Amino acid sequence: MSNVSPKIGVITISDRASRGEYEDKSGPAIIAALEDYLITDAEYVIRVIEDERKLIGSTIVELAAAGCSLICTTGGTGPTLRDVTPEAIEDVCAKMMPGFGEAMRGASLAAGVPTAILSRQTAALIGHSLVVTLPGKPAAVRVCLDAVFPAIPYCIDLIGGAYLEGNPEVVNVFRPQSK
Repeated sequence: MSNVSPKIGVITISDRASRGEYEDKSGPAIIAALEDYLITDAEYVIRVIEDERKLIGSTIVELAAAGCSLICTTGGTGPTLRDVTPEAIEDVCAKMMPGFGEAMRGASLAAGVPTAILSRQTAALIGHSLVVTLPGKPAAVRVCLDAVFPAIPYCIDLIGGAYLEGNPEVVNVFRPQSK
């Protein structure tokens, strides 16, 4: 067993936050949720970048190459012209995982957010990394992560990423039982 903590990337995609015009609250919301879900100590690699398709893609590639088994993005999943996160992910990732987006939109709709259908959240695989796109609103981050986190550690197991152990008092992580 390695003493090295697994790495988790957190990318906030926001023109204004990247320029320092307002404080990033969504990135810290992702970290707070993951710290609740995990009993595994993780090293968080944080980036705050502009809504630029090539920059989003290159940042995902950078964090995957740095060994981040999970990369969570926040922002850029809406319908505006500047929202290009899903396209950037498709540019650099090998496999799309649309079930994540379906589950997140369903959870948001169930929470009474009728505009959840405007979100283009998704997930994808790049090497040994799972990339999950999350909304830009801090409260929505937790709703969406609650919906998909139970499947995240096992997905990462399947692609050869770092072992992430869930906190059973907070989340029921699914892993098939060994025989």
